[in-house]
Amino acid sequence: MTTPDARSGTGRPAELFFEDLVPGLTVDLGVVTVDADEMVAFARRFDPQWYHVDPDLAAASRHGGVIASGFYTVSLFMRAYVDHLLSRAAADASPGLEELRWLAPVRAGDRLAVRVDVMGARPSTARPGLGTVSLTGTMLRLGPDDRPEQEVLRTRFRGWFAVRPVEADPAEAEAVEAAPVDPDLPGADRPGGGLPADGPSAADPSPASPSPASPSPAAPSPAAPSPATPSAAAPSDGDPTEISGSAEAQRHD
Repeated sequence: MTTPDARSGTGRPAELFFEDLVPGLTVDLGVVTVDADEMVAFARRFDPQWYHVDPDLAAASRHGGVIASGFYTVSLFMRAYVDHLLSRAAADASPGLEELRWLAPVRAGDRLAVRVDVMGARPSTARPGLGTVSLTGTMLRLGPDDRPEQEVLRTRFRGWFAVRPVEADPAEAEAVEAAPVDPDLPGADRPGGGLPADGPSAADPSPASPSPASPSPAAPSPAAPSPATPSAAAPSDGDPTEISGSAEAQRHD
């Protein structure tokens, strides 16, 4: 059965894990074409500035026509990222981004090549079982000959990815089950590993039950440390200097 940590970002079984996303890796996220109706509908709903929604005003401006909202452009990047990488990888949430830049206007009909580059990877200090991967995403406008003309978007962000699950070796499990039991051990022929099933033997009085004839001590033993004098070997459980890493670092990694 597939565990939740072994599922991809879209819920299917994962085939890529933290260990696979090594620095230097480049993943091609395909080419997206900017749809005019979708671009304007997005702007009307989320970013209704005139150069995104009014063709007449935009045409008379330095923009020369309607341009896409930057948030629509980054949404196109996100969809490509999900379709081509997160749909295969054991992706968790993202702790955030460090950079988001819109480097050139995007217009209806533009064809944008999308890619992501792995810049760094390390085990997460905040989420055991996950690794933090630092990534750079880019979108490049393509010319008629499919050659990159201009970079229109760049973003730097981090993502959490599950480490590859460690599966138990079936041969080792079978060997443990098949291990012979020493017949000379008491109780070896019954469950419990030789321990009496009915509790301690009556011949072995429990040390937790004092003899009725034992007198109650009138004073503490001389060997006992004074309550006012801490032991030199006492553990410093509450010492904040014992905590590894700051709360801020653990929260964001």
